[in-house]
Amino acid sequence: MDRIEKIELFKVPPRWFFLKMTTKDGIVGWGEPVVEGKADTVEACVHELSQYVLGRSPNDIEDIWQTLYRGGFYRGGPILMSALAGIDQALWDIKGKTLGVPVYELLGGAVRQKMKMYCWIGGDDPDVVLRQAQDKVDLGYKGVKMNATGSFEWIDSGKKIKSVVKNIALLRQEFGDDLDIALDFHGRIHKGMVKPLIDELAPFSPMFIEEPVLSENSDALKHIYSHTSIPIAMGERMYSRWDFKDVLQKGLVDIIQPDLSHAGGISEVRRIAAMAEAYDVALAPHCPLGPISLASALHIDFACINAFIQESSLGIHYNEGYELLDYMENPEVFDLKDGYISLLKEPGLGIRIDEDKLRAAQKVGHQWSNPIWRNNDGSIAEW
Repeated sequence: MDRIEKIELFKVPPRWFFLKMTTKDGIVGWGEPVVEGKADTVEACVHELSQYVLGRSPNDIEDIWQTLYRGGFYRGGPILMSALAGIDQALWDIKGKTLGVPVYELLGGAVRQKMKMYCWIGGDDPDVVLRQAQDKVDLGYKGVKMNATGSFEWIDSGKKIKSVVKNIALLRQEFGDDLDIALDFHGRIHKGMVKPLIDELAPFSPMFIEEPVLSENSDALKHIYSHTSIPIAMGERMYSRWDFKDVLQKGLVDIIQPDLSHAGGISEVRRIAAMAEAYDVALAPHCPLGPISLASALHIDFACINAFIQESSLGIHYNEGYELLDYMENPEVFDLKDGYISLLKEPGLGIRIDEDKLRAAQKVGHQWSNPIWRNNDGSIAEW
């Protein structure tokens, strides 16, 4: 019987962290365990968890998942669940390669033949926003997402609210209703400012608003949900089905956004998606990360009926000097046609990592961390 023999870790630019799992028979699986800005902490956690993985059969995906989650007294949270996610992704990759089938076939088979995609545009300069949107449209994207705001005070000015509207207004003027536009509040807005901001944005019909408040303030969503017809999305900072349970039971969201590299990997996100389906809630996995995370998300999308759109990090402003496709030997699998990516056909996750490039980039490494923002009075602001 095959056994897991080795786990290697690679911290590579722009801000990614890859895991390579090798079995005694020489089968390799890839995962992407990372918390942006906490890569070294996740690395330590993977090393701690490895004692429960090495020597195990790679077929035992569910038992390994349950052991890593329930085997410690303390559980959940971004570090543990991200470390677990990368291990889980690699196990599914190995099982698919062992059986010669894509991962979505192991999840019950595909419910669609292609997946609609969107990607990021950024910046406060209207010319930059318009140019980047046009670039993405030229690449074939039918949807984009941008930050709705910069830093906001707990209660801010009407002038600040008006300034937020200008970019989406420009995009609607330029592209009409042919471009889906999502707005990421990024948890930067406090409860008292969300409703007046939504009132100003509503005439421009956003595809959805993301994290109108922080996930730990999800109780505030009951005041927001009944106030708007714009779909509300949340979930990038929720790490297990137990985190999603409350917002689903209370009917506070229209779209959930679990991240395949933060929410326990393919195993857990499949369960979260099924929970959401039971509440008639759509799925749009969060993915501002690298190719392994994106491939994992796409396999979930292909197998889950409530998935409606998938985020890609191609061209995202964090990717300085390195891009989504740079570590891949088969980047063509992510080719876009009319706004969609077709079913991945190769076994496992369906992507091949260029190890020579990866090992060279590991020597560069990264120390990425998010910026610290402050308000005019010097107090810290949400980033």
